[in-house]
Formats: sequence, structure tokens, C-alpha cells
Amino acid sequence: MNKTHYLICLAILLLSSCKPSNDTKKTETNYKEQAIEKGPITLVIHGGAGNINREALGPERDSLYRAKLKEALEVGYDKLSRGGSAMDAVVATIQTMEASPLFNAGVGAVFTNEGKNELDASVMNGKDKMAGAVAGVTTIKSPIAAAKAVMDKSPHVMMARDGAEQFAKEIGLEMVDPSYFYTERRFKSLERVREAERKKELSYLEKYPDWKYGTVGCVALDKDGNIAAGTSTGGMTNKKYGRIGDSPVIAAGTYADNATCGVSATGHGEFFIRNVVAYDIAAKMKYLNLNLDEAADKVINEELVEFGGDGGIIALDRAGNISMPFNTSGMFRGYKNTADDTRVFIYNDEE
Repeated sequence: MNKTHYLICLAILLLSSCKPSNDTKKTETNYKEQAIEKGPITLVIHGGAGNINREALGPERDSLYRAKLKEALEVGYDKLSRGGSAMDAVVATIQTMEASPLFNAGVGAVFTNEGKNELDASVMNGKDKMAGAVAGVTTIKSPIAAAKAVMDKSPHVMMARDGAEQFAKEIGLEMVDPSYFYTERRFKSLERVREAERKKELSYLEKYPDWKYGTVGCVALDKDGNIAAGTSTGGMTNKKYGRIGDSPVIAAGTYADNATCGVSATGHGEFFIRNVVAYDIAAKMKYLNLNLDEAADKVINEELVEFGGDGGIIALDRAGNISMPFNTSGMFRGYKNTADDTRVFIYNDEE
């Protein structure tokens, strides 16, 4: 082969490599087709991930958790089955869990170092990407309702502390005395952590068995193919200095986009914020063309673990596919996508 012949062949090779392949075009088309598919009305929930095992939980509390998870699913699914929106189903479902002392949200929220219950919540609508959040509130009965109100009735996305509570009063949300959120079990958890700190058995940032799990969340798909997501929490036991975690942070603890998925997260919030976990799952679906399970598993069981973060997520796409990965020993979770089948799980060996 002479030099001229060689250069011609090289040019042809380079030009052909610049053209998009048929496979690439097919992948893009498949993604767009998948994005407009609509699945059955579906509801998926979590009640927190963490150091949850059968021995510590015991059969009685195991039954209580399963019953409350089922109740929450029934409440939300009833909304959907009657033609309600995904957002209305999310709020109703989470309010059911906020009213239960079993979870770290609303009644039963964990205590700060100062002995207070400071609550965070957020919601996001996948149809138009509208969102609302509240952080550090102490007298709003339903933080998830307040988050929705911020989305619906204000020009803002997030409000915090006194400002959020003033807003809630002005629009007529139900307010309560801070004692409404008190439970003896959670207060004793704070006392145990304080005592361990005093004895130098652990530092503020070290783990304690019951210090953070119990955050609640929900993702719903309604009859119109719209996705909504929400998350509500009391944060971490013994949290200090006005700490706010991932639950009220859009893209970290909550995210929804009809074109990809809805996500609600639970776990060590600092890691979820730094890794924008909820959005990252949706982004991997959108830009890498991963399916829901692939994207969620990669974020939770690979990337988050690599950074030292623990926890899990629930996620739902517009086709009704569900993903619930977690990297801890357990996560209270469940789903309902048919009228006669309600599924709930707790431990990591349940499917």
C-alpha cells in the first residue's frame, strides 16, 4: 500500500467513526418511547433504613411495623384508585406515618441535643417539577402538608424554622404544642446517646443503633401517568447546631420527574446531600439510559458505599417499575399496585 492509498483509507475510517451508529439512534428512540409509557397506579413507601434486625426488633414490634406500613399503603392507594393525584396520595400516605410513634417523623420524631423535636419534609411533582420543603419546624402538626403548601401557596421552594411556622399559621395549617411529638422511647434514645458521649464511648458523629432510622417517604404514580415523591423526618438523634439533613433537600432526599422516576431517600443525610442521590438516579436513567433498577442499585450499593454512606431509597418510574435498594441490614418498605395485593418488607433477606 503506497502512502496516498494509506491516507485515503485513514480518512474514510475517521469519517465513518464520527457518524452516529444505528445502535445509538435506536437507544435514543427506545428511551423516548419508554419515557411516555404509562403503568398502573402504583404506590411505594419506606419507613427508614438502618441497623434493623429480627432479634432487636422482636416479633411484636415486627407485626406493628408491618401493620402500619400496610395501613399507609391502603390510605394512599385508595386516593389513587378514586382518581386522586399522585401528590395527594403521597401526602395522605406520609401523614399516616407521621401520626404513628413507630417512625422518626411527626409523632415519634427523634430528639435534638437540646431535647427538641425538629422536623423536615419535602415534596416534588414530576409533571412540572414544582417542589416544596420545610426544615427545622417544631409546631406544625404535619410537616409534609406544610411542604406541599410551600409548593402550592408560596413563590418559594424551602422555608425553615420560625419563617416556615409563621407561613403555616397564616395559611391555616394545624399547629400543635411541641409536646405533641414527644415519645418516651425516642427521649430515652437521646439519653443513651448523651450518656455514651459523656463516657467517651462515642463521639457526636459515631453511629448508635437507633439514632436515625425511621424517616418516612412515598412515591406514587397516578392514572394520568404523573409521578410525585415526598419525604418526612425528625432527622438524627442528638443532632446539633441547627443541623438539617437530606430529607427537605430537593435532589438529595426527594426528586420526581415524569420522564425518569420519583425517589425518596432515607439514611445518613450528609452523604445523600453530597452525592445528590435522588437526582443522580434520575440522571443515570436520562443520560446513561439505565433502567430504574440499574440506576438505583449503582447509586446506593456502589457509589454511596464507596463514599461511606449508608441508607436506601424507594423509586418508581412511569411504567410502574419499582426499585427499593438499601445497603443496611433492613429498611421498612412496601408497595401496592393492584387492589388485592399489598406487599411489605423489613429485612434484607425479604423480597
